[in-house]
Amino acid sequence: MPLPAQAQQKPEWTLVIHGGAGIIEKGKVTPEQEAGVQAGLNAALDAGSKVLASGGSAIDAVQAAVQVLEDDRHFNAGRGAVFTWDANHTLDAAIMDGRDRNAGAVASSTTTRHPVALARKVMEKSPHVLLAGAGADQFAREQGLEQVDNSWFDTAERRSQLDKMKADDKLGWFDVDLKYGTVGAVAMDAQGHVAAATSTGGLTGKRWGRIGDSPLIGAGTYADDRACAVSATGSGEYFIREGVAHEICARVRFKGESLKLAADTVMAETKALGGTGGVIVTGPSGEMAWSFNTPGMYRGKASAGGARSVEFYGDQ
Repeated sequence: MPLPAQAQQKPEWTLVIHGGAGIIEKGKVTPEQEAGVQAGLNAALDAGSKVLASGGSAIDAVQAAVQVLEDDRHFNAGRGAVFTWDANHTLDAAIMDGRDRNAGAVASSTTTRHPVALARKVMEKSPHVLLAGAGADQFAREQGLEQVDNSWFDTAERRSQLDKMKADDKLGWFDVDLKYGTVGAVAMDAQGHVAAATSTGGLTGKRWGRIGDSPLIGAGTYADDRACAVSATGSGEYFIREGVAHEICARVRFKGESLKLAADTVMAETKALGGTGGVIVTGPSGEMAWSFNTPGMYRGKASAGGARSVEFYGDQ
């Protein structure tokens, strides 16, 4: 019996990335910002696609894509991360392998250039899933990861955002530039395995050691070969309460929903709680999807079949 047409057309690999969601609308993004973000997303797609096209693993591909975005000042991850209330940077990241649901994460890292690389080391070289603060920094040094001074993550734009927040107590906890700049990637490799990675600087002016959803497995990051891989960006407190990433995978696995339907449903439930943001998803079927309840989301996708796009706005 011949395979269904959809199965016959399954891509050999897929890659989906994001660079944040929020009030991203035409006229509110300058031409310079638009060009910079587009270049960054395309560079990340190039890095991940190169790994997958050469037969590499999904886990290597998502790390490669996210590291490019961590080095790009246009995104709230790594260099370009927002400032905490105390005018420094604490960085969070997670990575998960859908083959065996092995995962690693780091919260409040302060000196590792690529937090996603540290999350990968936690996954592979420690008995733990999540390390935080000084312990995470110590582990990074012991693993020989590239270290930088915390000021290396500084940008003038992010400092201006902190100053603006401190000057106006009415801004609240929605990031002052009205965008969540968290970055992430999900991929399926030629062997049909999936992986996810997410990295963030958190919220401008965050205090008291605040940690959002990005490094929390099942909230902002999840991957399972039996369902899909998910990376999220948005108002982390609500994504944690909804368990967004795992909830999407559970709907796919147990209800047989398409990735798009599962993502849309969970994002609607998250919005009902008060949470805004978006998700990217891919699965072993080769399906790619994204869903967001904000005006826009920086996003892109590529596949072995040649499909490639970079989009910003909700009407694209």
